[in-house]
Amino acid sequence: MHRFTVTVTKEFDADTAEEAALLMYQELASGRTPLEYSVADETGIPTGLTLDREKADEFASTDHTADPGNW
Repeated sequence: MHRFTVTVTKEFDADTAEEAALLMYQELASGRTPLEYSVADETGIPTGLTLDREKADEFASTDHTADPGNW
């Protein structure tokens, strides 16, 4: 199994860094999950990905911890 670093980047207009972080938290907590990600593997080279919401929702609805390949 490989290790990946997944980053979500979104721009906000705010007066402080803390306010921008709180706006991101508010967006994530409201259930509007982002679809655009930057993913880097062990080499550290980032790849931009945009997920299809329908496919992402289908994947999220499945318990992937039950897969013996994850043990």
